[in-house]
Amino acid sequence: MTTPFPFTAVVGQDDLRLALLLNAVSPAVGGVLVRGEKGTAKSTAVRALSALLPEVAVVPGCRFSCDPAAPDPGCPDGPHESGGGAARPARMVELPVGASEDRLVGALDIERALAEGVKAFEPGLLAEAHRGILYVDEVNLLHDHLVDLLLDAAAMGASYVEREGVSVRHAARFLLVGTMNPEEGELRPQLLDRFGLTVEVAASREPDQRVEVVRRRLAYDDDPAAFAARWAEEEAAVRARIVAARELLPSVRLGDGALRQIAATCAAFEVDGMRADIVMARTATALAAWAGRTDVLAEDVRQAALLALPHRRRRNPFDAPGLDEDRLDETLEEFGGDDDPDPDPDGPDGGGGQPPAEGPEGGGDAGARAGDEEAGPSQPAGAGSGERAPVGAAEPFRTKVLSVPGIGEGAAGRRSRARTEHGRTTGARRPSGALTKLHLAATVRAAAPHQRARGRSGPGLVVRRDDLRQAAREGRESNLVLFVVDASGSMAARQRMSAVKGAVVSLLLDAYQRRDKVGLVTFRGSAADVALPPTSSVDAAAARLESLPTGGRTPLAAGLLKAHDVLRVERLRDPARRALVVVVTDGRATGGPEPVALASRAARLFAADGVASVVVDCESGPVRLGLAGRLAGELGGSAVTLDELRADSIAGLVKDVQRRAA
Repeated sequence: MTTPFPFTAVVGQDDLRLALLLNAVSPAVGGVLVRGEKGTAKSTAVRALSALLPEVAVVPGCRFSCDPAAPDPGCPDGPHESGGGAARPARMVELPVGASEDRLVGALDIERALAEGVKAFEPGLLAEAHRGILYVDEVNLLHDHLVDLLLDAAAMGASYVEREGVSVRHAARFLLVGTMNPEEGELRPQLLDRFGLTVEVAASREPDQRVEVVRRRLAYDDDPAAFAARWAEEEAAVRARIVAARELLPSVRLGDGALRQIAATCAAFEVDGMRADIVMARTATALAAWAGRTDVLAEDVRQAALLALPHRRRRNPFDAPGLDEDRLDETLEEFGGDDDPDPDPDGPDGGGGQPPAEGPEGGGDAGARAGDEEAGPSQPAGAGSGERAPVGAAEPFRTKVLSVPGIGEGAAGRRSRARTEHGRTTGARRPSGALTKLHLAATVRAAAPHQRARGRSGPGLVVRRDDLRQAAREGRESNLVLFVVDASGSMAARQRMSAVKGAVVSLLLDAYQRRDKVGLVTFRGSAADVALPPTSSVDAAAARLESLPTGGRTPLAAGLLKAHDVLRVERLRDPARRALVVVVTDGRATGGPEPVALASRAARLFAADGVASVVVDCESGPVRLGLAGRLAGELGGSAVTLDELRADSIAGLVKDVQRRAA
């Protein structure tokens, strides 16, 4: 068994360690979402926490880890008699990004359920994680329906598996921890709200801390057991403190003054619903217990707000989570309660709740990466002295839906039609692998003609595996939306470019809501530039667009060829994801020899590959040349003006796109 990196040896990351420890003290807090750049000890800290959790007593032989002191009366392996049990370490179960629904919630043998009426159930990861930790790395890349199942189980403390009217229920109470890199895409706001706490982590920029990070990591890699032994005393102390805090937790008093501060803070930051108030109350109580106190102080409420509210406050999709601490302090001072006792300076923690000390070696970040992130998009060649400063985007608006024609099989999303595991049933087929969605009527029809030959004598239907039929379903998929934006001098008028950027930001907002990947290619001067390779981070595309300068000639052909090359590479990486190319231009081509003819030939490459495309016509003025419309024809797509792009102004655009691409 691999020796985990000690929790107390993680350098720095105070907020991360505190959030994890509070959930260990009170799992009712609701779990932790850890957001941060790669290489910042997110996974290391989570895996290290499992070694600190106290052992759990379980009923011997129960696959669902029932507590022998209070066994679950509805346990599928029950009924159990209350009494002595066996102790085992708390588990940490990892949910892979590519896991199936059956792997998460468990699988029911449909064949035996139909033929014999037997609930033959194979437990999934939710059952395995009961009374332990369920860890989801890259939770933002997990399919939405799996996240829904996961968070529903976390909220209800139970998992339900239903297949054609046959259901199984088992307890599923666990500490949910998710980690994510925001550069790879965000979680939907309603899913963010289901995590109790959130913390932002980043690599330290202090050389001394980074040196200590490297020193500890090298020592651990050289001899994990010896390194863990050096921290055994600190680990034991934290484990004992968790046990003591759990025992103290029921005695902690949450006074009216603290409750008023919690309610006022949630109202001041305009969070929706009441979940934030409840999470803050539980977090403040856990903070007091962790500090060894029986009363909740104002500083506990403040720390609870910093952990529970940043991901819940109202914000635009491209705004980073965060909290205005000055406003928080003003609210707490205004609604400060008179019943808060004075903190005991000689208490075990001095108040506020802090993670354990790190030891004599110093601070830092146990997963700090070397080097800095790329500062921004590279400067395209040939910008010359005609470059103009970037202008801001106009106010975004709701756009009409642009979709890819036909039926795909890509990742679940909300844009184009696709064959999916979830959606409306459109037919039945023989299962190619494990049966996941039974089509009951088709299964009965397949089995019915063979009943006499199979010797049926009773009322039950004799069903064989060959009779089973998989439900064919149709839903929506996400796509790759590749923006090809003209940043040349012909687009450089400030009011015009502001409108163009506003339109692209509006389309990016739509892509965010539909779970698309996005990419950004820009062209100006004498060349094209991949400002943002295809990514799930829509806010990164918005940031690159905001800083986009303009000026120079219009190398339209270079932009199209660059986009075609991006699609070629992306098809190799993700062949199931279909692309929608959105060209934002006035249609002019002035860069290089024979620019119009070269642009026409480049556009026909997209038509030959069957790539769906839309040209957003940015031409303005009383005299229009119609160049964007001609470009759309060469691409095999359709053209739409900036005004027509608005949802309330454009009728039938999707049908037009589909008709032209057919």
